[in-house]
Amino acid sequence: MDLFGIFKMLGGVGMFLYGMGIMSDGLKAVAGDNMRIILEKTTKNRILGTLVGFLVTALIQSSSATTVMVIGFVGAGMMSLLQAIGVIMGANIGTTVTAQIVALDLGSVAPIILFLGVIMVTFLNKPLVRNIGKIILGFGLLFTGISTMSAAISPLKENEAFTGMLLTLDSPFIAIMFGILFTAIVQSSSSSIGIVQAFAAQGLITFRMGAYFAVGAAIGACVPAFLAALSANRDGKRVAIMDLLFNCFRAVLIGALLSIFPQLFTLIERLSPGDVARQIANAHTLFAITAVIVQLPLAQLLVKLSVKILPLREDELQKNERKLVYLTQLDRIPAAVALSQARREIVRMGRITEKNLRRSVDVFFTYDEKRISAVFQEEEVINWLAREITGGLVTLRAMDLTLREQNLLGQMLLVVADIERIGDHAENIAEYAQRLYNQKVTLSPAAVEELQKLAAASIQSIDKSIQVYEDNAFDQLKAVQDLEDEIDEMKDEAMDAHVRRFMDQVCEPVGGVIFTDMVTDLERCSDHAVNIAYAITGQGNP
Repeated sequence: MDLFGIFKMLGGVGMFLYGMGIMSDGLKAVAGDNMRIILEKTTKNRILGTLVGFLVTALIQSSSATTVMVIGFVGAGMMSLLQAIGVIMGANIGTTVTAQIVALDLGSVAPIILFLGVIMVTFLNKPLVRNIGKIILGFGLLFTGISTMSAAISPLKENEAFTGMLLTLDSPFIAIMFGILFTAIVQSSSSSIGIVQAFAAQGLITFRMGAYFAVGAAIGACVPAFLAALSANRDGKRVAIMDLLFNCFRAVLIGALLSIFPQLFTLIERLSPGDVARQIANAHTLFAITAVIVQLPLAQLLVKLSVKILPLREDELQKNERKLVYLTQLDRIPAAVALSQARREIVRMGRITEKNLRRSVDVFFTYDEKRISAVFQEEEVINWLAREITGGLVTLRAMDLTLREQNLLGQMLLVVADIERIGDHAENIAEYAQRLYNQKVTLSPAAVEELQKLAAASIQSIDKSIQVYEDNAFDQLKAVQDLEDEIDEMKDEAMDAHVRRFMDQVCEPVGGVIFTDMVTDLERCSDHAVNIAYAITGQGNP
């Protein structure tokens, strides 16, 4: 190939890539906003999310664009990681549509398509028509580029050095690695596979080489998502990680299947005899569909792996908790349903508070500044939830409630207050830990043992009471009350023992004050717990 031939080939590649870009831009402009709405609203179900991911990507001709949108939605909290993985899987099938389009032999009519697109873009003023013109123009450029590229590379079939270089791709591993690297450079699997299809159509690349290239191209196509995730939050980064994991597992799966069952190549070839470009497109599509079928049931595992690779931080857990999960859209649901949702939200708040009390007790006995900070931050979340839930319950008061529902709502307000007070006690305990540490005060082994027993019983009381409230378990109320009576006895015994130690000068004065405050806080936690349990009676703790 002479210098002119090289420039002709590069020009063909440039027209192809530019055509892909213009066509994708036009499609996004025509359907982009609608695609965002569809993605946001219709991904509650994993299977439906996969279908939506396929359709959106097939329409806008860019799996990268779909993945970037998903990164944004997940980062904004509008979509969960589990919902996102379905869309990503669907996008991996949708992106294969481009290869099917490229496999069409439209080189002879490409100039007509190109001319029509130029007319629409240049002479028509309506935005919608101009955007459609962009799609047509990009389509024409795409096939003109392929024709130009094919004509330029045709003489390379006679060049032994070039064909010898391409023979190195006959190794599956090298073909996959080349697919990864080349696609990472052009940042589009559709573009890289389209170029390979053009080479294959000229007999420079075999079907098997092209098929393995497609396996690697799926991994290389993850680069744009990772670049977009650089400025995203940690959940957005996890989306990019899931995309990479999915395609890496896909490469291992397809590579294993092709090694164990080489007859698969023959089966795919028979779908389009003599048309290597179409065979590569078919392989690309079938590989994607197979990967989705196998991995869709394992979506939860991919989510867990992404979280394992990029673990949740304490501030993320608090951020996820600082929102209402159940008590939403009160103006759209019946009062009875709203009350049921309110109960679930209150139980959720109770569990968050119980967890924070456990954390504060742990840090009291084993000092850790970071965990103390986490207690204070979580207390802010609990206070926020208390305000928001109370506001929601006040909104419910304006509904047409029966007398029983009004009483139930009143009890809910009291339960929220009791849970919020437990959160305050957890904060107090963390402050006691700080005082012990800062003033270098230690408690006697006997005092520590008494506090540990009382703390364990109080936490057990809270856990059991929340469960009783959640399940309406009237038969468990006596067990809750018995535990409360036991905690009262433990408190009295601990205080008596403290007085004896104080008289014997075993305890330091500051430590003694903290001990009595700690005992009081833990006992009051159990008092609030009993109130929560007895709220199901509508009368409170007797």
